[in-house]
Amino acid sequence: MVTFYSDLLKSDGPPGASSNGFNENLTLMSSGKCAMWIDATVAAGMLYNKSQSQVADKIGFAAAPVAVTPKGSHWLRSWVLAIPKTSKQQDAAKKFAAWATSKEYIEMVGKDEGWASVPPGTRKSTYARPEYKQAAPFGDFVLKAIETADPNDATLHKVPYSGIQFVGIPEFQSFGTVVGQSIAGVVAGQLSVDQALKAGNAAADRAVKQAGYQK
Repeated sequence: MVTFYSDLLKSDGPPGASSNGFNENLTLMSSGKCAMWIDATVAAGMLYNKSQSQVADKIGFAAAPVAVTPKGSHWLRSWVLAIPKTSKQQDAAKKFAAWATSKEYIEMVGKDEGWASVPPGTRKSTYARPEYKQAAPFGDFVLKAIETADPNDATLHKVPYSGIQFVGIPEFQSFGTVVGQSIAGVVAGQLSVDQALKAGNAAADRAVKQAGYQK
């Protein structure tokens, strides 16, 4: 898979693909310089916003392609609002989190930025609002993608963990970053596929052993 991914990016991807993140790819796509972008559902609203996107009236959405596993196009992860135990302003933080995910906030964004730009995945009621349905025809597609993603049954073969594209443990961020950087090294021509896989596997093994998941 890494070989296929790397070869595809090298032959048909944009220049500097190994260092492009979400914002760089969003700029390429919204300016009409990218034909296909596989990323999060949150990008739909940005690409459909005529004030931010040159392709707002030319773009369509579909599930990522799969080989033999229909559920293989499902990813499920999100950015969430967390409050550290060490915070001295926990009550204020809770009030902010409640406000930032409230119907009032959704309505404010809808009026100020346009309904296609409201935060997706925050409230299920948003997908039923007539204003959102009219401004964001991709809404039903996004809602179905969220509702049909199953973190406990996401792969062709059974796995001993919960999570789609990620493993739901605190240590994932550290070794997940190593894996991503190693694959970027392959795309950049700095590492072979075998070297990248060995580096990612070593980082994952070390993290799970140090955390006590694996003896």
